[in-house]
Amino acid sequence: MGNNSSSNTLIGILAGTAIGATLGILFAPDKGINTRQRISDEAISAKDRLAESALAAKDSLATKASHLRDNLVDTVSTKKLTLDEKVESIVSDTSHKAEDVITTLENKLAALKDKNKKFQKF
Repeated sequence: MGNNSSSNTLIGILAGTAIGATLGILFAPDKGINTRQRISDEAISAKDRLAESALAAKDSLATKASHLRDNLVDTVSTKKLTLDEKVESIVSDTSHKAEDVITTLENKLAALKDKNKKFQKF
């Protein structure tokens, strides 16, 4: 927002300067050919200043866009790392829980085998 406001202010200043110079030339006592030449010169000067301002604004916007893109890439990379860490944590927790379930099932199976041996003795 700040850059847009400063660009608008700069354009306003340039436009005001061009209008003021043109009015000053029109009301100054001089020959018509001289006045027309001054107006032409001032218009060319104003056009050049406006072109320079547009190039500066374009460069500024390109720089800001580049910074935004870099920040976005960094943010996405950070989020991906965080997501990868969370997935790894979930897999690790699941693996430990699976081991606990397997151990419990093995204990129950051993207990069932012992009971079965007792029944087979009869």
